[in-house]
Amino acid sequence: MDDDPTELDFVVVGSGFGGSVSACRLAEKGYSVAVLEMGKRWTASDFPKSTWNLRRWIWRPGLKLFGFYDMRPFRHVMILCGNAVGGGSITYANTMLVPPDSVWREGSWKGLADWEREMPGHYATARRMLGVTENRILGEADHMLKRMADEQGCGETFYKTDVAVYFGEGPGVAHPDPYFGGDGPARSGCIGCGGCMVGCRFNAKNTLDKNYLYLAEKRGAQVFAETRVVELRPRGDAHGADGYELVTERSTAWFAKQRKTIRARHVVMAASALGTMDLLMRMKERGSLAAISERLGHDVRTNSESILGVRFPGKDVDMSKGIAIGSGVHIDRFTHIEATRYSRGSDVLGLIATMLVTGKGWRRIGAWIWNALRHPVRFVRAGWPFGFARQTLILLVMQTIDATLRFRLRRRWFWPFRPMLTTQGQRIPTNIPAANAFAERAARAFGGIAITSTSEILFDLPMTAHCIGGCVMGVDAAHGVIDAQHRVHGYENLFVIDGAAVGANLGVNPSLTITALAERAMTFIPTKDGSVRPAA
Repeated sequence: MDDDPTELDFVVVGSGFGGSVSACRLAEKGYSVAVLEMGKRWTASDFPKSTWNLRRWIWRPGLKLFGFYDMRPFRHVMILCGNAVGGGSITYANTMLVPPDSVWREGSWKGLADWEREMPGHYATARRMLGVTENRILGEADHMLKRMADEQGCGETFYKTDVAVYFGEGPGVAHPDPYFGGDGPARSGCIGCGGCMVGCRFNAKNTLDKNYLYLAEKRGAQVFAETRVVELRPRGDAHGADGYELVTERSTAWFAKQRKTIRARHVVMAASALGTMDLLMRMKERGSLAAISERLGHDVRTNSESILGVRFPGKDVDMSKGIAIGSGVHIDRFTHIEATRYSRGSDVLGLIATMLVTGKGWRRIGAWIWNALRHPVRFVRAGWPFGFARQTLILLVMQTIDATLRFRLRRRWFWPFRPMLTTQGQRIPTNIPAANAFAERAARAFGGIAITSTSEILFDLPMTAHCIGGCVMGVDAAHGVIDAQHRVHGYENLFVIDGAAVGANLGVNPSLTITALAERAMTFIPTKDGSVRPAA
């Protein structure tokens, strides 16, 4: 992509759920569209067979690790996210849940639209486009979760997850495009290998490069992989009426960055909550987008998550079979738990597993050390990485209880060269008593070891794959970064359409909601000939 004076109608920064929806609908409306994606483009043959292939799994281009899975530690939280053409869909767990209606009556977007009337139609469109269906493959981990719930009196809440997976006519059975009347790619039935989060090698996972992004490219949108946006500035008019210039560089290069400049009439920021916040903060600090709301970086949420588990070392079990998240239970009105898995042999996360102990701060660390001394064999088996995926029922805990963080740019003592994203605010609870008790009782009842992550024990640091907010909606710039149509307050032709726009704690996996919000946002943009028509 050479420097070119030609002006595009739209540039979409990021190819995740918000970016892919935007690209597809804008191309349908007749606009010229370019999608800029920092990560690589993946095919089935490129994916690693297990997480031990760090070079193909972890995204750390500075260390020459060019995978699609990024783990970003902050003071308050460890954020797990995806970098690839197709965004987080390449490595996410397929789970597509609708949040309770109450979320539209909470948070910054409260009262900005008739959400409860509008959103069901957009959810329906998102479900159809993503091929959402109820899970058909229950593995040993799902059956174990049901037994655990029965044992603790909440078995009636057990459910099979709604997932973006093609099951078709049976495991491995190929079929011509089953979703778009022959306009999409051929698919194959899920084999239940549990490898969804390591990249689906069997053409069953409904990733964005097989639906929205696939159709966008067929309609003329151009996708540029390994392309990071480093500058975004208005052209002419300081508030974007004349469009924007974007400066890009090659994200996987150390030295030959291949900087280029692109001109666009409109820009859609869809680089994930972290990526969108990072770029907009840098541009605000430099003065390129100085008028962006001071609320930028506020109201960041994580679904109040905790990742626990029950490990069964030495037992003849295989918790790795099934789909990444196949089922769930509600243990109380605020807390639900999902049975989560990695494919057999994908044991790297076992390196950060350890025995679960309750408490807070130094008291919790002391209890952890005491348990290690009292039960050294159990302690070692809980954190032994090899066999982790086969032996472990991972429990993804999410709560509807609200908690927020603030992100800002700051120079750190260990990296004074440029400011970095940092977190501020009250710590997100890492010790959810109801979930801990569920895991401990389940371990005792079924002969396992309750586990958590060492980051939670030693650093009071929870892990989340659901970072949302930071550029939330508000009635004006004093209350939010964007309006109810995703337009950035104070600027023309600049939009935020990704997880950064989410204005309340969803309490469930956010991918379907981000998709539905993007579908809604696109209804406000007319076709290039000036007419307005709903999304197909």
